[in-house]
Amino acid sequence: MGTTAGPGTESDLVRFLLAGVSNMCAGGITNPIDVIKVRMQLDNELTKTRHVFKGRKYKGFLRGGMKIIHDEGIRGLYKGLTPSLMRDGFYSGIRLGAYEPVKHLLGADDPAHTPLWKKIVAGATSGAIGSSIATPTDVVKIRFQAQGRLKKGEKAVYRNTFAAFRKIFKTEGLKGLYRGVGPTVKRAAILTATQVPSYDHCKHTLLNHGLMQEGIYLHIVCSLFAGLATAFTTSPVDVIKTRYMKQKVKGEKYTSGIDCFLKTVRSEGTMALYKGFFPNWMRIGPHTIVTFFIFEQLRKQVGMRPV
Repeated sequence: MGTTAGPGTESDLVRFLLAGVSNMCAGGITNPIDVIKVRMQLDNELTKTRHVFKGRKYKGFLRGGMKIIHDEGIRGLYKGLTPSLMRDGFYSGIRLGAYEPVKHLLGADDPAHTPLWKKIVAGATSGAIGSSIATPTDVVKIRFQAQGRLKKGEKAVYRNTFAAFRKIFKTEGLKGLYRGVGPTVKRAAILTATQVPSYDHCKHTLLNHGLMQEGIYLHIVCSLFAGLATAFTTSPVDVIKTRYMKQKVKGEKYTSGIDCFLKTVRSEGTMALYKGFFPNWMRIGPHTIVTFFIFEQLRKQVGMRPV
C-alpha cells in the first residue's frame, strides 16, 4: 500500500499545497470542457418548451465545442482560465487537502478500514468549507465562460480577471461576489462527499480484497469510478449554480437557488437539470483522474502515504 511516511511528511500545509497544485493542473487541462458545459447549461434558459433538446444553440458536446471554435476561435474554449485556476488552487486545494484531517477528527485512523459514512461526512465538510471561501473565483469564472461572441462594436464586460473582481464588487457589492454561495456550497458538499470518498472507498476495497495493488492502474480505475458517480450526483445542482451565478444582482431572474430550481423545472422540465451532463462527466472524469494521479505521485515524491 505504500511506504510509511517519515517525520514531517504528513504536514497539513504540504497536503494542502499538493492538493492545490494537482487540482490546478486538472483544471487547466479540462477548462475547454468546462466552457462547453456552462454554455449548454445556459442554453434556452427558461424557455417554455418542455423539450430540452429543441432549438438549442449548442447542439451537443462535440458540435457545441466546434461552434465555440468557429465563433470565437480556440481562445473561446479557454475563457475563464485564470479564475478557474485560482478557484482550483483555493477551493479544490482546501476540499481535497482538508479531507484527511477532517476524517481523522471523526476517529478514522485506519485508512484501510474506515466506515463509508465517515468518509462522506469528511468530504461534505471539507467541500463546504472550501467553496464558501472561494465563491468569488467561481462567480468570475462563470461570468467569463458564459460570454459568447461579441457583436460588432460590442465591448467585453470584463477586460481581465482582476478587473472583473473590481467591477463586480463596485457595481454589485460583496453580495455580487458571493452570488450563488448557497447552491455553490451545496454542490461542493455533494461533489466532495461523492468524489473523494468513492475514490477512497473503491481504492481500499480493491486493495483489501487483493484485486489490485497500489499504483497508477489502481489510481486510474478508482478515478474513473469516482468521476462517473460524481457526475450523476452533481449535475442538477451544477445547472442551478451556473444559472444563478451568471445573473447580475439587478434584474434578477431568480431570487434564490430554490427559486432557480423551481423555475427551471416548471419551464423546461426535470431533464433540464441534466443539461450539459455529458460535458460535466467528460470534465469531472478527466479532472478526477488527473487530480488523483498527480496528487498520489506528488505525495510519493515527498514521502507522504497514499490516500
